[in-house]
Amino acid sequence: MTILLTPRLRLEPLSDQHFEPLHALNSLPEVMRYITGKPNTPEDTQRMIDRANDRWPKYGFSWWAWIDRERDQFVGTGCIQHLGWDPDNPLEIGWRLHPAHWRKGYASEAAQAMAAFAFDDQHAPVLRAICHPDNTASAAVMKRLGMHACGVERWYDMEVAAYEMSADAWRQRHF
Repeated sequence: MTILLTPRLRLEPLSDQHFEPLHALNSLPEVMRYITGKPNTPEDTQRMIDRANDRWPKYGFSWWAWIDRERDQFVGTGCIQHLGWDPDNPLEIGWRLHPAHWRKGYASEAAQAMAAFAFDDQHAPVLRAICHPDNTASAAVMKRLGMHACGVERWYDMEVAAYEMSADAWRQRHF
């Protein structure tokens, strides 16, 4: 399982050891507002970890816990996964961050590392991202990553703003 390092973060595969901070994050209404619309139960959080534990060996990617390297503190989580959890769909990049760490650049920093992993290690031809149409902060991270808007689509039983970037566009931007 892959650990990614950025200047400030260590992205380590999400596991049972992250249950407490992940559940604390997923329990915050302001975090889940644009994801499910309601805080997660402990069972929801455990299912998320169980899916990650299943997918890492199966696909070689899933959810990472984002750890502040200086403080050794959980600040958020992000993923590379198949959009809609279907292995026939393109890869999706996603994230959620504790509000105490909003507007510090962590999401963009981690998204850069995860996108590089998707394109360089997993050889993804395209990377997709989705967010609630009102989630302007997440959309801004997608745009900073170099993604372009594709319109409104239906994923995970909701209407979402969809973004994407091709591997060629990634390479032109980063090389």
